[in-house]
Amino acid sequence: MIQRLTRLATHLFAIIAFAWSGAAMAEVQIHFHSFNGSVLFGRYPHTFIVLDGTLSDGTVVNENYGFSARSSAAAITSGWAEHMVLAESEKNVRNTNRHFSITLTDTQYRRIIQEVRAWQAPGKRYNLDERNCIHFVGRMAEILGLRVEFPGDMLRRPKKWLNHITTLNPQLGARPI
Repeated sequence: MIQRLTRLATHLFAIIAFAWSGAAMAEVQIHFHSFNGSVLFGRYPHTFIVLDGTLSDGTVVNENYGFSARSSAAAITSGWAEHMVLAESEKNVRNTNRHFSITLTDTQYRRIIQEVRAWQAPGKRYNLDERNCIHFVGRMAEILGLRVEFPGDMLRRPKKWLNHITTLNPQLGARPI
């Protein structure tokens, strides 16, 4: 009888430990990236977010989002232009600057996704100086409680801007790139 109870207690402990470790491993991170731009490949400087990890229900997350004009010519010449929320390829993500990362709760992750969807609303909502990729990423940072500013001389310089955000938020423990 004692041997049976001991075995039952051992199994119960193992099940609890396994369940607890699974919950502890559930974690999604948001990473803030910049791309320097490339004259050779026709890519302008850009900033975007990467979300990866596992939600507490076991859902695997591997996504990234940026905000851009559908046409770079329209963005440069017409003020307000058609926009899009876009995803970078894995290769492109690897070739960018990761400035800092934050671990998210499931609720924060869902709030970020809700905001991404709001930025997908149709219309002419891109403006190089008033609503570009920096404003998009800045909004995500604000949702997470970071201090965000949009200095005019940085609105077309994502790397410089994210370095500025890094210095405004020393609690991140990150260094400018």
